[in-house]
Amino acid sequence: MKKQWKLIIFYISLTLLITNLPQKAKASVSVSVSARNAILMEQGSGRVLFEKGAHEKRKIASITKIMTAILAIESGKLDEMVTVSDRAEGTEGSSLYLKQGEKIKLEDLVYGLMLRSGNDAAVAIAEHVGGSLEGFVFLMNQKAEEIGMTNSHFANPHGLDDSDEHYSTAYDMALLTRYAMANDTYKKIAVTKEHHAPNPTENWEREWKNKNKLLTRLYKYSTGGKTGYTKLAKRTLVSTATKGDMDLIAVTLNASDDWNDHIAMFESAFKNYDIAQIIKPGNINKIENDFYKQKIYIKNEYTYPVTEDEKDKFQIDIQLVNPKEEWEDSRNAPDVVGKAIVRFEDQPIKEIPIYYRHEEEEDPPWFEQIKDLFAALTGVKTNG
Repeated sequence: MKKQWKLIIFYISLTLLITNLPQKAKASVSVSVSARNAILMEQGSGRVLFEKGAHEKRKIASITKIMTAILAIESGKLDEMVTVSDRAEGTEGSSLYLKQGEKIKLEDLVYGLMLRSGNDAAVAIAEHVGGSLEGFVFLMNQKAEEIGMTNSHFANPHGLDDSDEHYSTAYDMALLTRYAMANDTYKKIAVTKEHHAPNPTENWEREWKNKNKLLTRLYKYSTGGKTGYTKLAKRTLVSTATKGDMDLIAVTLNASDDWNDHIAMFESAFKNYDIAQIIKPGNINKIENDFYKQKIYIKNEYTYPVTEDEKDKFQIDIQLVNPKEEWEDSRNAPDVVGKAIVRFEDQPIKEIPIYYRHEEEEDPPWFEQIKDLFAALTGVKTNG
């Protein structure tokens, strides 16, 4: 049944719900980048702080492997041993130098994939997780659709230039990275500078050092990412950075000076934006409706990156379900009874559920009498 919404309060004053707004003079991100396509996104809100051709479809090279890594992690098979196939061993380009028939832990393959960009690792992962390379490609496109990567299509797990049907956009790759960074295992792998793995055919361990120079030596706020290069895609790069309470995602495609592009985007955002608490958790006050008064609340805070000039551009609409007759017994009321709609510059950017606080049930008087009688006869007190 479709819910009927009753607007209880049209606008709540910003001063009631916004706290910790920045007081310094700020300006929006304005940078010059070498990349043909670029984007800078704030991870928590998904707000785009800078873009340049961000929705143009391009070849993406090895940043493809972010998708391969997150699918491997989500498969739940990281502890399984993978048998390397002839197809995997023979994959061209960047390599871990895997050998046909050797067995290696899937988790180690994901480290080799992300740190050293092993194309052979990508194929071995795909065959193990997807049953075949073709089956894994199906999973890649299924996940892309789930995430909302509407301008992407995957044809392989590594990003080599072997198909015109393998492409994405800077924006879609930022969406993928945002999704991946919500996974603790992925975050741990992405930020790793060096990883050691057994080498069953030699008397020495494999040692893989991360190719991401932002992480290893160029940028102290770096928290990971993925490098890429092919002759057709040119240099591609995804990177993440954190400073204070701000988490950022940068993507560049076909960039001759990508390390500096990313640093420039990050530094501009850290300088010009602050994370503002737009909605704080807790009771929603100033509700006059008798049924809802002092009984509705929001569970989690909502934050958004803002400049000083933007702090007055928010508006909060509160919409609540019109109480029904059967709710006279408040135990019949649903847990979620409405939503807070956050608008920025007159555009809705977030809907947050509003919860109803059910009163604790009290024992009726007759039950209290029975408990007292039971206690008198047995000497045992009951908990009410």
